[in-house]
Amino acid sequence: MSEGASYKQILRSSFVIGGASVLNIIVGLVRTKVAAILLGPAGVGLIGLFQNMMNTASTVAGMGWSNVGTRQIAEASAQDDELAATHARRALALGTLVLATIGAAVVWLARGILARRFLGDAGLASSVGLLAGGVFMLVASGSQTALLNGLRRIDDIARVSVVSSILSTVVGVAVVARWHEAGVVPFVLSAPACSFLVGHAYVARLPRVRSEATPFRLLAGQWRTLARLGTTFMFAGLIASLAQLSVRTLVRSRLGDDSLGNFQASWQISMTYLGLVLTALGADYYPRLTVAIHDHEATNRMVNEQTEVALLLGAPVLLAMMALAPWVVETLYSGRFTGAAAILRWQLLGDVLKVASWPLGFVLLAAGDGRAFFTTESIAYGAFTTITWVALPGLGSHATGVAFFGMYSLYLPLVYWLASRRTGFRWSPRIWRDGATLLGACIVVKTAASRSEVVGASIGVLAAAAFGAFAVMRLSQMGAIGGPIGRLVERLRARRGAPL
Repeated sequence: MSEGASYKQILRSSFVIGGASVLNIIVGLVRTKVAAILLGPAGVGLIGLFQNMMNTASTVAGMGWSNVGTRQIAEASAQDDELAATHARRALALGTLVLATIGAAVVWLARGILARRFLGDAGLASSVGLLAGGVFMLVASGSQTALLNGLRRIDDIARVSVVSSILSTVVGVAVVARWHEAGVVPFVLSAPACSFLVGHAYVARLPRVRSEATPFRLLAGQWRTLARLGTTFMFAGLIASLAQLSVRTLVRSRLGDDSLGNFQASWQISMTYLGLVLTALGADYYPRLTVAIHDHEATNRMVNEQTEVALLLGAPVLLAMMALAPWVVETLYSGRFTGAAAILRWQLLGDVLKVASWPLGFVLLAAGDGRAFFTTESIAYGAFTTITWVALPGLGSHATGVAFFGMYSLYLPLVYWLASRRTGFRWSPRIWRDGATLLGACIVVKTAASRSEVVGASIGVLAAAAFGAFAVMRLSQMGAIGGPIGRLVERLRARRGAPL
């Protein structure tokens, strides 16, 4: 595949999934705003705790099978082995159904223990018990996404994302508006429920498998592969979920519900808007990388291309968020979340490093190197929890943002070293330049904003516009942008007479 065609494929997938993410964000603004106004920081913090508990339980119950399932289905499909793809699909569907049922049952039976341990209130046991349904649907919808991703049904993934987001927002807003605090658990459950139902509808539309029933011995072989690789990925995901849950518990116990709400607000903003870029790129990147992982030259080229596009698309978003953090928080939540902006800015610095490290982490996933993946995740989230615990007394809730930046300051060189050992990977000079420039610009904006919000906002918005213009020029130069925009950029470049 030529460089221009490769960039076009990356950008096409990015625009499809990214467009869906933009719509999700717009719809989610309503959902977030209603929850913030009606429930305040304390209610938003409780929503975050419930979501984190549900996500942690679903991570354990899912056993990492969705990650490995994508890999198995992508490999079989790339080799045009319809029978192997059929066996992989059936094994994933049946296996995750069993895992989802077991996970939901365990959460229901342990509801009292979980309420006392993580919420400090045994009276919330019934609420925690209801999260069992969310665990079942999260695990089941994970297998749906793995199937669509492995088959590279990018358009269907985008449709599922948008439709489920709209439905969950309608349901979530309705229950909170009707029941206020009593609607917190239904609010939390609305997202996995809608994702599961919509995902099921789209998976049911896939071409029917026409081969005979898969023998049990072949299913068992698929399950052994899923379990062997998936267990390690599950433990890595569990480490991440437990670290986030531990940090939330620390903040709530030491600083109170309002501080937890500020952390939840900044975390949600950081994850949502950066997810706009990373989710868009990952939908196509992971399956393609899985197919090419044994060709080191192709793998290294793909990682560099993916990193460059991630930086180009992420830079304007990160700089704009850094510049306008206080106004963004107030717009998305309310004026009661005044402490979230400072946390968010530290997280945005960490996000610059996250964007650069993210394509490298997928090298370990695509190679099936569960041990290395688990080690890197454990070290990174161990650092996140430790820095928060040490810095919380002195820095207050700001410690969570500092810890996030510290986590990725450690994670990035670690995954770079591991990728280098596995494939001989090196960043291109362009990646070094773009990454360093973006990080430096974010530091300048943050420093200026600490002295004057207006000055920081002015510098940041101008920098975001400049980076955005550069991104369009560079993507056009790659041949990734066509149509009127591409032709306009080509004319501008011809007048300048100089390459980017």
